[in-house]
Amino acid sequence: MDLKLAGKRALITGSSSGLGEAIALCLAQEGAAVVVHGRDSSRTAAVAKVIREAGGEASATLGDLGTDAGAEAVVADAMTGGQIDILVNNVGVFDPWATWADTTAEQWAELYNINVISSARMIQRLVPQMRARGWGRVIQISSVTGEMPTATQPHYAAANAARNILSRSLARELKHSGVTSNAVAAGGIRTPGSLHALLAMGKAQGWGDTLEEIAPKASLAQNDIGRVGTPEEYAELVAFLASPRSGYITGATLRIDGGHYDG
Repeated sequence: MDLKLAGKRALITGSSSGLGEAIALCLAQEGAAVVVHGRDSSRTAAVAKVIREAGGEASATLGDLGTDAGAEAVVADAMTGGQIDILVNNVGVFDPWATWADTTAEQWAELYNINVISSARMIQRLVPQMRARGWGRVIQISSVTGEMPTATQPHYAAANAARNILSRSLARELKHSGVTSNAVAAGGIRTPGSLHALLAMGKAQGWGDTLEEIAPKASLAQNDIGRVGTPEEYAELVAFLASPRSGYITGATLRIDGGHYDG
């Protein structure tokens, strides 16, 4: 299926590794020009280089989206190559070992700033231009913990619930504009960020000592598929939501989690 992304420009925040990198690669393969964002210059440049070497169009931008000044600089740099049609708010942090007892108020505020307010900063700077042109796509990457939290990392679950509601509110704001707003609620993903937790769980369950042994059996949470998802599986859903073919989908939170359920 041709997703009709040729001629579109996409900015994917936090795309120097992990899921964000997979989204950038997928959008580029579908014909979009992508802006790879990160805070590490070598990793960010490397992702953009891989895309260009594969025949795609990519540029790199650096900046901390945790401040207004940082977001302003990233947007200004990203737009030197043209208008942004697609914004994927992927940047975020998590701590699977955090508990209610050891998570301070400052840590709650810091995580909320990065995982939620950074998205608002980018939306406020890029969406008005999409609305003026009559077309655009805004996609939040959240987590199933926003609907089904666990006892651990409560600040992360609360931030993901906020991301989902932010996305739905934005859809109401953008009604009849040609700009859609959706969220993707992710389950377990086989990324560098989740590798430590995946290995620890696999060893505790006696599934093996290496990722190759553990991954086919592990899901990071109970699900009906029985394994952890790959970044590519998530990226393909994001690419569809970013395309003109998804024009009748807005205000939705789409779960991609292997059928995650409370265990």
